[in-house]
Amino acid sequence: MILYDSTLITPTTGLMIWTLVTFVIVLLILRRYAFGPLQQVIDARRTQITADLDAAETARKDAQEALADYRQQLAEARKEATKIVEDARRVGDERRAAAVADLEAEKARLMRQTQEEIQAETRHALNAIKQQVADLAVAATEKVVRARLDEAEQRRLIDDALADVDLSNLVPNATEGEKA
Repeated sequence: MILYDSTLITPTTGLMIWTLVTFVIVLLILRRYAFGPLQQVIDARRTQITADLDAAETARKDAQEALADYRQQLAEARKEATKIVEDARRVGDERRAAAVADLEAEKARLMRQTQEEIQAETRHALNAIKQQVADLAVAATEKVVRARLDEAEQRRLIDDALADVDLSNLVPNATEGEKA
């Protein structure tokens, strides 16, 4: 059963030669006008891709170097921050110790000043008591003698009377003043 009979489909020598000639002409035309520019486009694209890959590799290396630099700077910054904190603590401790020492010195100075004031007041009070005792002794002596004594005689009698009086119990010892 023959469906279609055509001489164009039947392989003959002439048909083969013309097909070959047409194929070679088309091949030459394509090679000259199509394959060259296509190859140039492919080569340009290949070059571009290679350049892009090289640029990406360079960018990756630069990024890794930048990351390493960043990590190094971060480590240095942490060390510096730790050093600053330690220095601040040390300075704070030194200042606190200096302030405590200053306060202790001020406390000791105030204690000495207070003790000196107490001793001065005690001496003043003892002198006042001594004067009152002397005045009482003079008054008592005048009443006994019923005559006024002159100044030199009063002084001699007072000194004799006070020589017998022990006023050292009224003066606090230095050790007792330090305990207070």
